[in-house]
Amino acid sequence: MRAEWTKLRTVRSTPWLVLALVAALVTVAIMATGSVSTSRCPSPAECFEDTTKLSLTGVWLGQIAVVVLAVLAVGGEYGDRLIHTTLTVNPHRSTVLLMKATVVCGTVLVASTLGVAGSLLAGRILLPGNGFSAANGYPPVSLADGATLRAAVGTVLYLGLIAVLSLGIATVVRDTAGSIVCVLTLLYVFPMIAALVADPVWQERLQKFAPMTAGLSIQATTNLDRLAIGPWPGLGVLAGYAAGAMLLGLLAFRLRDA
Repeated sequence: MRAEWTKLRTVRSTPWLVLALVAALVTVAIMATGSVSTSRCPSPAECFEDTTKLSLTGVWLGQIAVVVLAVLAVGGEYGDRLIHTTLTVNPHRSTVLLMKATVVCGTVLVASTLGVAGSLLAGRILLPGNGFSAANGYPPVSLADGATLRAAVGTVLYLGLIAVLSLGIATVVRDTAGSIVCVLTLLYVFPMIAALVADPVWQERLQKFAPMTAGLSIQATTNLDRLAIGPWPGLGVLAGYAAGAMLLGLLAFRLRDA
């Protein structure tokens, strides 16, 4: 694990990607919560805005940095052939890959925690000035609220699972650019296809099994009955994708030549 951490932190792109993750989460939160207002609603109390989810909107952009970071942890070694040295030092391939996943996921979880905390702080500061105040029926964004705490913790876990998913796919594909395209297609194209389906029944089914749509249901704190899938079951769908990708990655890593 120490060796994998040394490799990850000494890659020049790693600190920039970690910074990009935190910056994306906080910056988009500032933009989203600073631009929305109750002035366009029939009355301030009739906006029905999920202020917690709005504060966490930056995950849509920040997850790209997570994908790139996780893919480079594998694709970079294949690109410069360092993987041969790694397996010479430690021929136990399953251990190598699991330690990579642990180090990458741990890094993402720490950075995500900082980014999510900054996002919620931005929402707590900016939203009351735009009409989303306690006087209008919108309590301040606070981790003391159970639903907000669940959304915050769930968002951190979501980004950690995205890292595991990306690492697994990168191990199977073994090409940096190809792996990034595969993961981003899975995340962003799936919801677009679901949105184009006219049949509401099939649209709901696709939303239930789209990794990003299902996973981000964990951020919802209001109107849960309108979700295609519940918050924790939705995160479970993403966990299933991540586990499947890691299983395929382990099999490919053990059975193929380096």
